[in-house]
Amino acid sequence: MRKINLSENLLDIAVIGAGPQALTLLAYLLRKRPNFLSRLRVFDPSGTWLRQWQQQFASYEIPHLRSPAVHHPSPDSAALRRFGEARLQDLHGPSDLPGTQLFQDFCAGTIAQLGLQDTVEPKAVQELQVLGKRSFRLTLSNREVIQAKRVVIATGSGKPAMPECFQMISGDYPADRLQHSSQVDLRRVHCAGERILIVGGGLTSGHLAIGAVQRQAQVTLMHRRQLYAKLYDADPGWLGPKYLNGFQAEPCWQNRAQSVLTARDGGSMTPAVFAKLRQHQMSGNVKFQEQCQVEQVKWCDDHWQVRCSHGIKSQYDRIWCATGSQLNVMQHPLLKLVQATHPTEIVRGLPVLDRHLRWPGLELFVMGGLAGLQVGPTARNLSGARMASDRITAALTKASLQLGA
Repeated sequence: MRKINLSENLLDIAVIGAGPQALTLLAYLLRKRPNFLSRLRVFDPSGTWLRQWQQQFASYEIPHLRSPAVHHPSPDSAALRRFGEARLQDLHGPSDLPGTQLFQDFCAGTIAQLGLQDTVEPKAVQELQVLGKRSFRLTLSNREVIQAKRVVIATGSGKPAMPECFQMISGDYPADRLQHSSQVDLRRVHCAGERILIVGGGLTSGHLAIGAVQRQAQVTLMHRRQLYAKLYDADPGWLGPKYLNGFQAEPCWQNRAQSVLTARDGGSMTPAVFAKLRQHQMSGNVKFQEQCQVEQVKWCDDHWQVRCSHGIKSQYDRIWCATGSQLNVMQHPLLKLVQATHPTEIVRGLPVLDRHLRWPGLELFVMGGLAGLQVGPTARNLSGARMASDRITAALTKASLQLGA
């Protein structure tokens, strides 16, 4: 494939981000319009596909996905199962959850098949300026400036959320002794004999707890509610008409936002991970503190002193906050600038987009969790990427759906 010279070309389509959402979109788009390959460019500071996704799975030592094998970047829902026919040991449980390596290999094959190996520019987009309905100026991390007719933003699920009590800590402490889960890499943690507090009750906290116990640490899992298990992070009814018909028919954006929050319900663990934690609890390596929150935390000498809402005072060597991320368009470095010049309604941090996930009046598309008001609770998941790609591909390929210059 001929590599585009960015300094000499006006791009038709600029895609910001090279994660699963962006890969899914291009798989859908190029199935309908293979000739679009020469008209698009992907921008990601890593310079390669799925780097952050792969690093996260490796850092948490996640053995398999939570989504069944029908959810993946290819438009053909059966493609991953066919790919894994000779590797049935890599499909886990009754729902055929793909093993991490199987999924990576499948994605690598998809990238090669579509000819996408050389489409990712190793540059971050630092500024996005709207010039017109179909005209955007992108300033890159190397100070290069390019123009694009259409832009797709697919850059992750939000800013790491830290509980307020941890944001108010004063004084110095070793940086590796208090981390958000997004900063933790189990492969580099040496914690034998340590006491670790993990705050949060989602699947990430479960993976971190199991990894810490395997390294001979003593773990306390603290969650503001009751810890519980369910197979998926949102009810399967959200993947089809059972719930989505009513969601799409709901005219009130506030009600839609509440549906997204309620469906995801603050995080849960899979039954398999929860069962492992119960086993570690029985052996004394994991302690559950449920319906409990940290109220006060202080670094003293070489450990943390923590008082929780139960009034219990404890000491820990490390604290990991597996408290998720906060979706807020006003914290997005690119979209907050767009909002300043071309405002749209914002509901609980989520922008109101049109039905094709387009910023109103602009050929600017948004994927991932920030598209939750249109796609629903699974917007940030692989299934949501597939639904979003259907909508965006239609707007990119059908002249009748495109905005005028």
